[in-house]
Amino acid sequence: MGALHQGHLDLVRRARRECDRVVVSIFVNPLQFNNPEDLLKYPRHPEADAAMLESELVDLLYSPQATDFYQIPSVTTLDFGSAGAGLEGAMRPGHFSGVGLVLARLFHLVQPDKAYFGAKDLQQVAVVKTLVRDLEFPLEVVRCTTRREENGLAMSSRNMRLSPDGIQLASHLHKALQLAMGNSKGHINPLSSKSAALDYLHTFPGIEIEYLEWVDANSMQIWNEGPEPEEPAVCLAAWVEGVRLIDNLIAE
Repeated sequence: MGALHQGHLDLVRRARRECDRVVVSIFVNPLQFNNPEDLLKYPRHPEADAAMLESELVDLLYSPQATDFYQIPSVTTLDFGSAGAGLEGAMRPGHFSGVGLVLARLFHLVQPDKAYFGAKDLQQVAVVKTLVRDLEFPLEVVRCTTRREENGLAMSSRNMRLSPDGIQLASHLHKALQLAMGNSKGHINPLSSKSAALDYLHTFPGIEIEYLEWVDANSMQIWNEGPEPEEPAVCLAAWVEGVRLIDNLIAE
């Protein structure tokens, strides 16, 4: 959605390595914002974005206006089952329906062989894979590693709205995820590790936690007990200085 950073460029570079042509779409999609104020505040830097993509030798930048992209108001809604029901789906009703609609249109327009998404939006990746599977889009969804700042904070366009103190405070989100991860894959206690991470975050009054949960990274079903998923991940969402941030770690 623009306001590009090195994490976005990582996606572009991987696509460049693996594909003959690279297309980038930049579109602040109004359908995936359930908070109008958040839509208005979302950072937009179209000229800088275009220059960054030109330096990466992107073949095509597609950046429509909302009035062009949605000439007829969309009335269709999409339900992605367990992949989109919890976490972001619960906190942001309608968000994933908007994501699915815009991606379905983009996939029809571009007809890509591969589509690259960052692991920071882990639930979005699961939703996109569901969309591609159920609607039989002939493409591969590629999940790419999250790029982080030196202090561990996951790179995000929303970080631009944080003060230097806020950036430092937000770095504790990654530290909490590392604390939750604790033991390696196959040796995770989801409840005790979750409790330890929450106790750590509660020592910072400037961090308002929305959720911190263990999930199956493929189905996005919450995991509190029972057999360990094939790919367990710990996910969180929190507010810092009025900015909503999400992050996760996937067990290896």
